[in-house]
Amino acid sequence: MPAKIIDGKKIAEKILNGLKSKIKSMKEKPGLAIVLVGDNPASEIYVSSKEKTFKEVEGYCERHNLDKDVSEMDLLNLVTKLNNNPKVHGILVQLPLPKHINEHLITNSILPHKDVDGFTSVNLGHLMSGNTILAPATARAVLNLIESTGIEIEGKNAVVVGRSNIVGKPVAIMLLEKNATVAVCHSKTKNIAEHTKKADILVAAAGKPKLITREMVKEGAVVIDVGINRVNGKIVGDVDFENVKEIAGYITPVPGGVGPITIAMLMENTLKAMELAKKGI
Repeated sequence: MPAKIIDGKKIAEKILNGLKSKIKSMKEKPGLAIVLVGDNPASEIYVSSKEKTFKEVEGYCERHNLDKDVSEMDLLNLVTKLNNNPKVHGILVQLPLPKHINEHLITNSILPHKDVDGFTSVNLGHLMSGNTILAPATARAVLNLIESTGIEIEGKNAVVVGRSNIVGKPVAIMLLEKNATVAVCHSKTKNIAEHTKKADILVAAAGKPKLITREMVKEGAVVIDVGINRVNGKIVGDVDFENVKEIAGYITPVPGGVGPITIAMLMENTLKAMELAKKGI
């Protein structure tokens, strides 16, 4: 029996409608500042989508477009300015940045309580210690999608393919918090299929098109595809969707799965950042 397709767009729409209703009744609006450096086509699409969605839920959004040759110091100065702007509750610097700019330095220049991407070392440290303040939006989206199936995460075998600080590691930690037994596979893992075949929950976040094939998936598994890869002008995930859907229990499409929920989680994080600011955190 083919897998049930997890409709990320439909779930995101429900979340965003709730946020819009909440924001509409607020006197002060949550404010998001988006910084885009250069003219990367993919980054432009992501930023435009985030900006459009935030305005749709009636939040305050400002966008800063910087030349690809901008100096690291000028970018740091802009982040400092946004840190000090009380109208801006969340700051998002779109990655990747040009090679002459230190991404780690820029990310960690954002005040932790304004870090709506959840990428600063402080927020990742809080996540690791079980004292989450602002968790990475994509990792939150993955958990949201798994929970939307109604399956019990506790006690399940979960495998995360990919170990990035943005997705792989945070997802693994969040699944551990839900009492799953978690394994993390990566480019140095020998015979990845040996691990993935045991997974009740499989999260693909390696950035390699159609890496996960039908033969690598346990029958009835929940498969969450975080990958976004361009192949011959088309967007494909890390999972061979057409074949894997024939054996999985639940599966996310690409596009239309993790992406819309990630943006919704970003909106939620901005609202939470506003509440943190009110508490003086």
